[in-house]
Amino acid sequence: MPNVKRPASVKGMLLVLLLPAGIALMGVAWFVHGLLLDRMSREFLESRLKDEAAFLEHQIREVRGQVETLQTGDYFQDVFHHAFAIRTPDRTIISPKAWEPLLAPLINHEQNGTLRLEGRQAPDSPSDILAYRHSFQVNGSPIVVVVSEDLEALKRSQAELHAWTAVVSVLLIALLVAVIWFGITLSLRPVVTLKAALKRLQDGEISRINAPSPEEFQPLVMQLNQLLDSLDKRLVRSREALANLSHSVKTPIAAVRQILEDMDRPLPSDLRIQMAARLSDIDRQLEAEMRRSRFAGPQVGKSAYPVKQARDLLWMLGRLYPEKSFELSSSLPEDTRWPIEEHDLNEVLGNLLDNAGKWSSRCVELSLKQDNNSRQIVVSDDGPGVNGDDLSSLGQRGLRLDEQTPGHGLGLAIVREIVARYEGNISFSTGPGSGLRVTIEF
Repeated sequence: MPNVKRPASVKGMLLVLLLPAGIALMGVAWFVHGLLLDRMSREFLESRLKDEAAFLEHQIREVRGQVETLQTGDYFQDVFHHAFAIRTPDRTIISPKAWEPLLAPLINHEQNGTLRLEGRQAPDSPSDILAYRHSFQVNGSPIVVVVSEDLEALKRSQAELHAWTAVVSVLLIALLVAVIWFGITLSLRPVVTLKAALKRLQDGEISRINAPSPEEFQPLVMQLNQLLDSLDKRLVRSREALANLSHSVKTPIAAVRQILEDMDRPLPSDLRIQMAARLSDIDRQLEAEMRRSRFAGPQVGKSAYPVKQARDLLWMLGRLYPEKSFELSSSLPEDTRWPIEEHDLNEVLGNLLDNAGKWSSRCVELSLKQDNNSRQIVVSDDGPGVNGDDLSSLGQRGLRLDEQTPGHGLGLAIVREIVARYEGNISFSTGPGSGLRVTIEF
């Protein structure tokens, strides 16, 4: 089947979906109306014919069968708009006379009830009639009464009414289109308002979207504002990290530059070694920050797949620290998703594992657990660990318990900030050996 191009606008899409459905419903309604109109007309006509046959019977009984005393001629046809025929043992009366070729056979018919006669051609008479035949006795004399009506006139009336129904249906479809268009336009007004708010946000006039919106759009607005909050926090964190990095490398670079600019001062070998060591320290700090940036990844706003992301990070850290072992302990399915942004989980795991790899002697273990709505991350190493008095201070920005190890104390501080943003808890303890254990619960 050929692919049908969808309309570019919501209005067009809704019209494409709703308008054919409305036309189809109108068409079905018009068809059903024709069927019901024909059926109801037939039933109503049959009921009238029966009533008038009963009236004729009553009149004949009133005159004791002396039909010659009844007002004949075209009386009944003029009053009731029906033709009739009466047969007694003595005479037969048919009114109007032009219907005699049609009614005479019905009088002689043996069956009572509703009769249909069509296809007869007679001057000044219809070709399609509906009649009701009724026989009874008065004073022992058999009497037959036939009352009939022209169906062609009824069909013309039906056709006219049906045509007017079609006209009304077309007008209703046009009204339906107008109502749909107006309803769509009215319902999309909040989208226009949100679009204007986003434009103001882009221009820097506002920092958050506070435009009024229907409850269907409120989750979207909330998610957008949360994304803006997350981006702001990451920007602040990046600026702080950049400031700390700048401060940490500014002093050694200035010292090296001062030595190199002093043309009158020779460079002894021990000074060269010190300069090389300082430059190596700067290089390690920059590499550590680049490594953490790679851990964070480029994706923002995606829910996390903890098992997959943990495997990827462990594989990367195994290449960065080839002399150490990184192990994953988890019973979670591979497709398990956590309500944490992928970027944030990568940053948490990357900082914790990088810190553990830096301090461990041989082995780092990562454990992932989930119980109902509780999620747990545990990272432990077999390194020297941290004194009990210093455990409560871990994660403070700029804190370094060992100045001999490269870094500037941002990793655990970033982890603590991310955990706090998700209203989680982070704790530090001594592992099974003497190493550090970090436990995070969301």
